[in-house]
Amino acid sequence: MSCRGKLVVHVAENGHSYRLECNECNLVEAVQKLIELMCGISINDQLLFCSDLKLESKRPLSDYKVPSDEREVFLFNKARMRSHSPHPAPEQVEFVNIPDDPPLPSSSHYPHPLDDASDPALKALPSYERQFIYHFQYGDAIFSRTTAKFETCKRLLQEQKVQERALEIARGNLDRLYKVIHQNYYTGFVKCYSRLHHNHTNLLANFGRDIEKLRSIKLPPPLQSAQIKCLLDFVKEENLHKSWEECSSSHKQYENKVSVFNLDFIDLKSSAEHILSDKPSFVIEDLELSIKDHQCCINEQKSIMQALSKDVDTVKKLVEDCLSSQMSSSLRPHDAVSALGPMYDSHEKSYLPKMLSCEREISSLLDSCRDKKNKMNTFVHVFMQKIAHVQGTIKDLCCKFSVLQEALKQLNIQFEQLKVLHGIGPAYRSCLSEVVKRKAEKKIYMAKAEQLVEKLASERDAEVRRREEFLKVHSAYIPRDILASMGLFDIPNPCIAHIAPFDSNLLDIGFSGLERYAPESSLGLSSKSKKHASLRSSLSISNDDSRADEVEGSVEFPEKYDYQEFLEGSELVEIGSTSKMEIENAKLKAELASKIALICSMSVELDYESLDDSKLDSILKNAADKTTEALHLKDEYEKHLQLMLKMKQMECESYQKRIHELEHKLSDQYMRGCQLSADKHVPNFVVSTTKTYNNQSEVLGVGEVHMHPTVKEFSCASTPLKSVITDEHDKPQEGLDDNMMDTSSMINCQLDSSMLDLHCDTGRLCSEGNKTASFPDSVMALGTSNMTISMSHPPDVPSCETAILPGMDAKVSDRVVMELQNSLAEKSSQLCNAETKNQELIDKVSKMGRELDINRKILGESQMKCAHLKNCLHEAREEAQSYLCAAERRASEYGALCIPSIKMHGLFESLRRCVSSVGMAAISDSLCALAQSLASESDDEGCAEFRECIQILADKVGLLSRQHTQLLERSSKAEDENEQLIKELVEKELVNTLYLNHQLENQAKLLQVHEIAAFVLNSSGHYEATNRACPRHYLSDESVALFSDNPATHPSYIVGQVVRIEGKIVKATPPPSSDEAENQGSSSNLYGLPVGCEYFVVTVAMLPDSGVGSPPS
Repeated sequence: MSCRGKLVVHVAENGHSYRLECNECNLVEAVQKLIELMCGISINDQLLFCSDLKLESKRPLSDYKVPSDEREVFLFNKARMRSHSPHPAPEQVEFVNIPDDPPLPSSSHYPHPLDDASDPALKALPSYERQFIYHFQYGDAIFSRTTAKFETCKRLLQEQKVQERALEIARGNLDRLYKVIHQNYYTGFVKCYSRLHHNHTNLLANFGRDIEKLRSIKLPPPLQSAQIKCLLDFVKEENLHKSWEECSSSHKQYENKVSVFNLDFIDLKSSAEHILSDKPSFVIEDLELSIKDHQCCINEQKSIMQALSKDVDTVKKLVEDCLSSQMSSSLRPHDAVSALGPMYDSHEKSYLPKMLSCEREISSLLDSCRDKKNKMNTFVHVFMQKIAHVQGTIKDLCCKFSVLQEALKQLNIQFEQLKVLHGIGPAYRSCLSEVVKRKAEKKIYMAKAEQLVEKLASERDAEVRRREEFLKVHSAYIPRDILASMGLFDIPNPCIAHIAPFDSNLLDIGFSGLERYAPESSLGLSSKSKKHASLRSSLSISNDDSRADEVEGSVEFPEKYDYQEFLEGSELVEIGSTSKMEIENAKLKAELASKIALICSMSVELDYESLDDSKLDSILKNAADKTTEALHLKDEYEKHLQLMLKMKQMECESYQKRIHELEHKLSDQYMRGCQLSADKHVPNFVVSTTKTYNNQSEVLGVGEVHMHPTVKEFSCASTPLKSVITDEHDKPQEGLDDNMMDTSSMINCQLDSSMLDLHCDTGRLCSEGNKTASFPDSVMALGTSNMTISMSHPPDVPSCETAILPGMDAKVSDRVVMELQNSLAEKSSQLCNAETKNQELIDKVSKMGRELDINRKILGESQMKCAHLKNCLHEAREEAQSYLCAAERRASEYGALCIPSIKMHGLFESLRRCVSSVGMAAISDSLCALAQSLASESDDEGCAEFRECIQILADKVGLLSRQHTQLLERSSKAEDENEQLIKELVEKELVNTLYLNHQLENQAKLLQVHEIAAFVLNSSGHYEATNRACPRHYLSDESVALFSDNPATHPSYIVGQVVRIEGKIVKATPPPSSDEAENQGSSSNLYGLPVGCEYFVVTVAMLPDSGVGSPPS
């Protein structure tokens, strides 16, 4: 159901308001037609606003929630907003149905029956009536004009308020439009243009430098070709110069256009701000207060008109009374005339002048309102013209915005070739960094694959051992064929990791090659970025590519990197031939290369010149904080490496010590074996075997003995291990190492499984006690040639080949040979194990040596930092020493000032106790005692001055105390006198109040003029007032005659309106003569009152339709 109501429309140009009957489903266009009929403003010139919404012609009123009592519509006239439109006409004030001033009264125009009366008093009554009616009509005309003017003032005020609200609507609309263009267009455009302008300026300024840099950067040999030798060959240099000239010209032209546009926008901004802050020259609130203040004039005129109306009624009644009693000879009109005279005077001298004065004030208020309304109309007219001009300027600037934005896009496209030239260097460095990163990641990938294989191999071994244990336990109960049928003899197959080759075409380049073929200067950073080079992480890399892996640990990263956590939590630890440090370096290398590539990609877009000082300082501060944190982490890692190095050094020292011990033991055992063979020397040097207490066999002829397993492990590797650690290389030891490897390989190739079956025979042979056997030369030659340890014999020891008996049985010789071969095979296997462990130790020592070199470099850097810190510490000590001297000097000054301060504090504390511990009266004595005590204590100058001050203060306090005592005595006396006077004054006021109340009571009881009184005929024949509170009030003879129809008869009482009261006092008169006594006796004391008594003679007038109260008695 549609809602119907009143739509309030305010016209902005003049403030007029209209109430239109409409429905919420009506279109805005219908309302515009009604407005055109009422206001005469065409639909095309109408601009309607409801709050901040513009009303569209084709939309219904319900879209804007109107009609509503809380929403109003403002109408703006487009025709009045044009620049050539005329100014509004002055405000015209018209008054309708306002009565004119009445003509002066005259008897000829308004005749009256009493005009021809013989009594002058009766003739004066119609004149009073005409004058009073004229006064009322004249006052009514004044009041009507004043009321109309006052209502016009209110209307003008309301119209100005409407215009003020319309101005707020216009300001809000302009403010929104200006904010839209400022925020959405200008601000974004200026930011985009500033960034692009800065980039374009740098591209044009650095064009020559970019070309020279690209020309100076040569490609690596694998990337060079006949046409491409350097980075500049990527583009055509001839086209670049032509493009630079075109871009430079377009850049200048666009810069000029933007400058003009900025000036236009500055003008727009100043105009908009001026309009938004523009206010009328007067304040409407002041005018509203002035109108409220003048409301008292209207109220005063209303009260005067009520008084005039009452007076007119009074005079009309008197005239009617006179007309009704005109033929009566006893009528006394002079009393009525005497009562109308003061009323007439009040009209002429008070009422009408006040009304005229109020009218003049309202007229001046109306003139002021009209002037301000004219000013408001002019202000609104000029203001709306300014707004229309600014809105047109905004529309023009919006069109310019579109043109400039499109031109900026084309200009940016035109600079693409120069951007490509500027970005070649960073892109080239980024690509090389990506190559280094991929190589490092490949190494990590392969290491992870190897780790996975080893992990699976260890798990397979564990599973195989578990299965063997299982079969060993259950094979005693279950036949083996049944177990085989169950498939329990199967074992897991070994894991073989096969990775297809990848990244095989990567360029062979490292970080040194990166700095060589793509130096950091290829980024093309500006001087300001070089000045603040701390924003980028620096890299110190060795010139040798082979040592790049070792120096990567010294790179500083801006991110947090917990090296200890990496070492403890990383899975890539000691994987086959890849060491923990190599994997860590590979990871760090990949991360560093990734950061370099990121910096290169950002350097094309990020320009440090575009950063202001505050942002740059913030970036530098963050970089400094991260650098400090990275250095701290590096120091911690350095300490960790030093600790690891010390542990490794201690381990190496223990190894060296153990090796030396084993060498001495081996040498001693060999010497003992030689001596034993010499002691048991027999002809032909027969080799004998003996059985020891633990059934262990020893072949003494060849110098072999059973040794401790550790001796077996390190005896063969002692010499080369020593050469690795101590860097001592002697040829016999090297020959020994080569012989050991050759012998091991030869034995592994020659021995087969059949030879190993003779192990039991060897044990049986060795168990024969105190038996000797002779060996042929060939057998001894084989034994000596296959020795696992090759050492030179002492000169006094005969050769082992001479120990073979020529007549030894062939069968025994064959058995001995086989036993020796078996023993040799066993020793060879032990030698292989020892060599394997020896090789592992050599690799481990080599790794430790590399780690030691890296740690040595890190230690050198740390020593340099420590030296720097020592310098800083020395400077800090010097600065602290200077601060200490200054502090000591200030302490001495403080000590010098402290003693007098303590003394003064003690003196003031004594003064405080002296003042606070006694009463007011004893303060003076206390101060004197304090001054005397100070005089006896010290003779210091400061104490003397303080003592004098205390003495003066004591004298002044004593004087003030005495004066205070005197003042207290005077004050007590004055208070007593004041209380006595107050009591007397209260008594007098009470008496005065009682006297006044008594007078007021007497006055209230007395008769008053214009009151109605009743008089009764007393025994003496006089009419006396019946009011007991009014004794001795007698009716006058004229009044008695007025109320008596027959002089001979008198009514018993008379009731009338008091006209006059005359007070008299009875006086003593000399005794008159007889004749006079007869004539005046009755007049001198008519009522028989004593002498000196006061009495009153009252004159009354007849009431309408009144007569004698009762017939005469």
